[in-house]
Amino acid sequence: MFSNTEMSLTVTGIDFLKSQNTQQHHTEGYNIKNLVVRRGQPFLVQLSLSRELRPADKLSLRFGISENPMKNRGSLLSLKPEREDFNGWKISFVKKNGKECLLSVTSSPNAPVGKYNLHVKTETNTYKPDNGTIYLLFNPWCEDDVVYMANEADKKEYVLNDTGYIYVGSAYSIYDRPWNFGQFEEFILDACMYLLDKSKLSLNDRRHPANVSRAMSALVNANDDNGVVMGNWSGTYINGTSPMDWIGSVTILQKYYKTKKPVRYGQCWVFAGVLNTVMRCLGVPSRCVSTFDAAHDTEENLRVDIYLNEKGEKLNSLSLDSVWNFHVWNDVWMKRTDLPNGFDGWQAIDSTPQEQSQGRFQCGPCPVKAVREGDVYLPYDSKFVYAEVNADRVYWVVKKVNGKDKFFKVGIETQAIGKNISTKAVGQNRRVDITQEYKYPEGTKEERMSMQRAYSFLRPSGLMPRSGYASTIQALGGNIQPLIMKEPVTKTGLHLEINNTEALHPGNPLEMAITVKISAPGNWTVDLTGSCQLQYYTGKVQANLGTIKETINIEGPSEMQIPMKIAPDAYMKTLSSVEDEVLILVTAIAEVKETNDKLTKETSMRFQYPPITIQMPETAELYNDFTCAFVFKNKLNVILENCKLLVEGLGILKMTTFELGDIMPGRIAKSEVICTPTRLGDKKIVAKLISNQIKGISTEKAITITE
Repeated sequence: MFSNTEMSLTVTGIDFLKSQNTQQHHTEGYNIKNLVVRRGQPFLVQLSLSRELRPADKLSLRFGISENPMKNRGSLLSLKPEREDFNGWKISFVKKNGKECLLSVTSSPNAPVGKYNLHVKTETNTYKPDNGTIYLLFNPWCEDDVVYMANEADKKEYVLNDTGYIYVGSAYSIYDRPWNFGQFEEFILDACMYLLDKSKLSLNDRRHPANVSRAMSALVNANDDNGVVMGNWSGTYINGTSPMDWIGSVTILQKYYKTKKPVRYGQCWVFAGVLNTVMRCLGVPSRCVSTFDAAHDTEENLRVDIYLNEKGEKLNSLSLDSVWNFHVWNDVWMKRTDLPNGFDGWQAIDSTPQEQSQGRFQCGPCPVKAVREGDVYLPYDSKFVYAEVNADRVYWVVKKVNGKDKFFKVGIETQAIGKNISTKAVGQNRRVDITQEYKYPEGTKEERMSMQRAYSFLRPSGLMPRSGYASTIQALGGNIQPLIMKEPVTKTGLHLEINNTEALHPGNPLEMAITVKISAPGNWTVDLTGSCQLQYYTGKVQANLGTIKETINIEGPSEMQIPMKIAPDAYMKTLSSVEDEVLILVTAIAEVKETNDKLTKETSMRFQYPPITIQMPETAELYNDFTCAFVFKNKLNVILENCKLLVEGLGILKMTTFELGDIMPGRIAKSEVICTPTRLGDKKIVAKLISNQIKGISTEKAITITE
């Protein structure tokens, strides 16, 4: 007779067949020893048993997702092979071979994402494997998952690409800032799982990416939940890292995971870069979206008021509203099963702490289609997102009359907000304009209908200045029409253009021109006021550099160019003392005396910098060292003080900082580093130079790593 112990079945080992499973699940990139799989798709596990399996044997796989998993809460799944499924999960035998047994496990396509612990139970015994924690992610490759994305190239970009660009600057001069998302790097997945636990989302809420992305938009900023990045727009970053000094999300998320404390400091592109990493890491297709001239409309009345003094200089203090030169948020891709039909696809989420939503600094997901159609009642935060890309800009000049401030309207721009909405192209290193996904072309019938629809939910107030001083003005009475739907047509066809006539190099005079155009025939007298200021990208003015005031005579139809020149002494001190990148803001106000036509125009321009070049081979072999050199020649007329070079290459080179000291005009700085490639495929190195005078020279270079 056999003794009972010999008879009873026990599990002696589990092989998670990691390389085979991760390739099938597009998760081979994750730098982690555990198995990472996507939901709704089968994965294989091989069990080693104490003896051959018999028909009467009891065997079950138990997946638990919380600290104390329980069956009735849905946090413990007990699965028996070849039985009916449990919560949409199923297990089947693929092959039985003596004491080996190959099983296929398919999770539900709407299973809660997170970390599952696997135990295998036989009649008398529970086997707990080492590394028995399995990470389950969203699955854009599975047709039944709400994040399903049909196009392979799209998935490669929005889920698997770990590098990219964030577009910044101004509508007049857009440039790309390379950013390393690094969703596969060490500890990044664990940091995301920590955020999921910290979000306190119920298991049921973890099934849907709408809930998960909303929670992540709150947790990526440190406001009200000790989240990842602390925002700071003050211009002083002494007790942290300046927002300009990051070149990717990896250092930030690793530091956060290690310390569990907010990392200092970020501004909008940092929040967007980190949130993009988190969403791609969890398996939700995601892209960084930059909007130029983005409105921050605090009263949801689709208006942003800009106040100017009589010299045409913008005033900071009066307005709670602002127009940011650019603002960056994220779009995530999903079906919105919580909404009426027609709002699937891209959803905007924003982790920059601007306004509270339901008591927390979170924003989205808001269907991009709802913004386009004007359906601004749909969750979440569609009114706020709609205003960011659709508000009107109203200019007021503040004049003292009998010792009191009086406001005079000098212009409305209805097509100036939400321009050049940009993201990185799929599979290519270039910018693609997605404005038409967010709004219908200006002036079309669809645009007007969409706007009327949005207005019906927003009820904008009438055209009055609003600011700390608004109470000094009499109300305009009850019968107020909504804002004008398109640009005011002037009697003279007055038009303004602002551009630079020479390259805007720090240390050189800033040479700009304001062009006044009049299309109506006749002799016209135009009063022109122009000002030049330095401002942060949030629209906050940092310094006044100079103004011009001229009266010109124009024989229409024609145009006249008025030059404006700012000496280096007027701005270099400010440039060296601020820790942010500043833009050159030029504002022009024109008034035609004969007709009282008024027009205001502003343009923000970016300083132009000499380039950094990267010298390295085009290909290298895995684990074979190669040298990479960074060369920078200071072609400016100023000393660049306290230069720092930041470099990082995912799978090639960990984040490294070179202190270069001061670089004199005409001098060349060269730094070298030895790189060891640890991963195959197309990789790139990103470099960025920071100094007191200039904040954002960055570049990148690609390299292919072969076996």
